[in-house]
Amino acid sequence: MLHKVSGNPLKNRKIKDNTALMIVISLFVTLYLVSNVMAVKVISLFGLFYFDAGTITFPFAYMLGDVLTELWGFKTAKKVIWMTFFCNILMVVCTQIGVWLPSPDYLDTTAQAYNHMFTYVPRIVVASLAGFLLGELSNAWIMEKIKEKTKGRRLWVRTIGSSAIGYIFDTLPFVLIAFGGIVSTHDLLYMIAFQYCIKLLIEAFFGTPLAYAVIKGLKYCIKD
Repeated sequence: MLHKVSGNPLKNRKIKDNTALMIVISLFVTLYLVSNVMAVKVISLFGLFYFDAGTITFPFAYMLGDVLTELWGFKTAKKVIWMTFFCNILMVVCTQIGVWLPSPDYLDTTAQAYNHMFTYVPRIVVASLAGFLLGELSNAWIMEKIKEKTKGRRLWVRTIGSSAIGYIFDTLPFVLIAFGGIVSTHDLLYMIAFQYCIKLLIEAFFGTPLAYAVIKGLKYCIKD
């Protein structure tokens, strides 16, 4: 009588772990690309507060960076950060090729809208890449150090504490490169202050609770 051979539990766990990692990486990269495209639009609240639309989605990318560092460590997070860096460059190259390619006359309005949009994106991406490397790498490194100090306890201290530092290194170069010379100095300072505050608030009240849920769910999914 033939007996069914059971699957290798270690292999199954590795497959689950890899699947979870790929999902987090995919969402991480997507959110950064989306944030860079959204950043072209500047939002004004009551004529007092100015921030780019990418500010809304950006903290959730940071949250996934926290998840990467928490579950897979700083070395893995650093690899994903560099991969995302090159994905941003690839997006600029591809969209710029689209700007250069000719279009039919009857679609001239659409072509002009596309060209206007994606001619500005490279500046946004350059600004984002400068802030991205400084902010995300410092965020991941600080989170790892806080984790060592707290012996793995108090996740909220790591997520908010690391983001509080990371957002400084991200927001300053991003706003100065992306909008310097385009908006007034007064509005530029308001954008820096407001973007930093709104990112940190989103991280604290939405990103961190979501990080708890995601980390707990992923640990449950990849365990034996």
